[in-house]
Amino acid sequence: MHLDHTASGVYAIAPTPFTPDGTVDEKSIDRMVDFYHASGVTGLTILGIMGEAPKLEAEESRAIARQVIRKAKVPVIVGVSAPGFAAMRALARGVMDDGAAGVMIAPVPSLRTDEQILSYYAQAIEAVGTDTPVVVQDYPLTLSVVMTPKVIRQIVMDNPSCVMLKHEDWPGLEKISTLRGFQKDGSLRPLSILTGNGGLFLDFEMERGADGAMTGYAFPDMLVDVVNLAKAGKRDAAHDLFDAHLPLVRYEQQQGVGLAVRKYVLQKRGAIAHDAQRKPGAALSAVARLEIDYLLSRVARHDARAGF
Repeated sequence: MHLDHTASGVYAIAPTPFTPDGTVDEKSIDRMVDFYHASGVTGLTILGIMGEAPKLEAEESRAIARQVIRKAKVPVIVGVSAPGFAAMRALARGVMDDGAAGVMIAPVPSLRTDEQILSYYAQAIEAVGTDTPVVVQDYPLTLSVVMTPKVIRQIVMDNPSCVMLKHEDWPGLEKISTLRGFQKDGSLRPLSILTGNGGLFLDFEMERGADGAMTGYAFPDMLVDVVNLAKAGKRDAAHDLFDAHLPLVRYEQQQGVGLAVRKYVLQKRGAIAHDAQRKPGAALSAVARLEIDYLLSRVARHDARAGF
């Protein structure tokens, strides 16, 4: 089940469930995996930004990954980003031994030049092992590291184990088109491109050549349907379904509270028992919860699969 460049569909970014006191909620992990299976996802991605990975102890990260991998019936990608390569190496090799499909590596925020970025990924891939499939995370809005299409091309061409790009640039539609153009002219080998940003641009990202989505929007079933409709050439149907969810997708994009919104909705949908975050974390006000409830009621009017 190792990841390769043919990966497509929806790899849901999963949260880490916590109890209100901040303990990892092991029961909710199994419940959450079942929820994603029922949503029809192609794979799961854990221990990313949405997974609150920096708040976890090393032993917790390993235990969570092991539990998800054992429970999952789909490929699991594990985020192994870390300030140093020793911690990255330990987690990556551990989860691959447990049966992970691949690992995701984000650049450290201090990288500024193209040379620094290329050197970082070369060293990171050496650390995790050149036989480990790697997802390159391109998320300049949060990580503050700008990777041009040419830099991404060079990373992929220099490192055969890089099989997927998690594309989260914004605006980023032209970046997808440029990368697919590189493939057409033969200067870039085949590469899976899954998109993030909460799915905010998924409708047009699919048309630009994305293979699917890798994001944490709390309706993975919608993401699955939009991707499938787009692949089937049913453009209007894909956009109509996407448009029904767009107000809630937009609401999630508020800096600082996006994860709180997602966990609240996932709790309401029965995916996790609590919407708790490990501290530090933003909390939703009573007014915000009422606004989300209103948006959910509107989604339910237009999407028959949106049950609670």
